[in-house]
Amino acid sequence: QVQLVESGGGLVQAGGSLRLSCAASGRTFSTYIIGWFRQAPGKEREFVAAINWSGGSTYYANTVKGRFTISRDNAKNTVYLQVNDLKPEDTAVYYCAKGRPSPSRSDLPREYDYWGQGTQVTVSS
Repeated sequence: QVQLVESGGGLVQAGGSLRLSCAASGRTFSTYIIGWFRQAPGKEREFVAAINWSGGSTYYANTVKGRFTISRDNAKNTVYLQVNDLKPEDTAVYYCAKGRPSPSRSDLPREYDYWGQGTQVTVSS
């Protein structure tokens, strides 16, 4: 069993930055891919970024590439998402999730089996 808890969301002006955190319980945290997804009102959950177990490989949605950075500290069982140059269209609830063993793709919600409760990010124009 893995529990994930997100934090760090808030209200910021366009162009601002936040650092989202995903703290996980469980001794096997370091062996799995961790992803960030977001969901805006009335929209489907969409992939944002993912990081493999070692942190050596990262993946980003085109909409956030160059603005968001994902990283992990396995000693602290935490994954971070640094979000810079925020835009109003980045407004959403941001979720972190643990990947299934040997996922075929990192950008599909079905490849993740444990999810956090989400943290709200609101960007004002």
